[in-house]
Amino acid sequence: MSDVSGDTFRGRPSNRSFKLRGVRGTPAQADAYEKQWALFGVDKELDLDLPTLFQDSKRYIVEIGTGMGEATAIIAERFPETGFLTFEVHVPGVGALLNKITNKGLTNVRIVQDDARVFLDQHLADHCLDGVHLYFPDPWPKRKHHKRRIVQPDFIELLSRKLKPGGYWHIATDWVPYAEWIEELVNQNPNFSGGEIIKPEFRPTTRFEGQGITKGHRVTDLWYLKK
Repeated sequence: MSDVSGDTFRGRPSNRSFKLRGVRGTPAQADAYEKQWALFGVDKELDLDLPTLFQDSKRYIVEIGTGMGEATAIIAERFPETGFLTFEVHVPGVGALLNKITNKGLTNVRIVQDDARVFLDQHLADHCLDGVHLYFPDPWPKRKHHKRRIVQPDFIELLSRKLKPGGYWHIATDWVPYAEWIEELVNQNPNFSGGEIIKPEFRPTTRFEGQGITKGHRVTDLWYLKK
C-alpha cells in the first residue's frame, strides 16, 4: 500500500502495507460474512456521502485495519451517535467484526474491504472526517520493508485533506521504533500538532494488545489534531 509516490493513490498499488493472508476462518465468521455483508458492507467502487450512509450519526470516524473487530465493536457501542467507517482486507477479520456488531445490535458501523488509502483518496470527500483510528498497524520492522509501512508522508498528507479542522488522528502501536518513525514524519507536516499521550479510556485493551504487554512490549498512543 505504501510507496511514497502520490501516484499510488490513483490505482491499485502493488506495494501494500498489508500482507494478504488466507481466507480461512471459523464457520461463524463465514456465516456472518455471507449473511450480514449486504447490510454492513460498502461497495469499494462507490463514492460515499457520510451523512447519507450514517443518517443518525453526528460524527464520522474512520478506522483503518480492524483486525478481528474486538476494539471496533466496543468503541462503536460506546459511541452510538458516531458513524464508524472501517477498513479491513482479510475475510476472517471482516466476518469476525460482522459477527460482533450483529450480536451487539449495532447500526453505526460500515465495512470497506479494500485498501484504505486508495478508497479514502478516490471515494471520500475532503474535510469530512472527525477522526481517524489506526491501531496496531503492521510495523514492518525490517529496514528493507519500511517502505511498506502505511504511515508515509503522502499518507499523512491524505489524512490532512480528509480530516475536518480540529479533527483528530489516534495511533496505537506496540513497536517503539515505529512510534518514533510516525512522530518524526508527522512533525514534518505543518497541518498537524500533537504527540504521545496516555492511553485514552475509550480505547479498550484487546487480547492482541494484552499478549504484547505480557511479552514486555511497550504500547505507545499518539494523538494529533488537524490544524
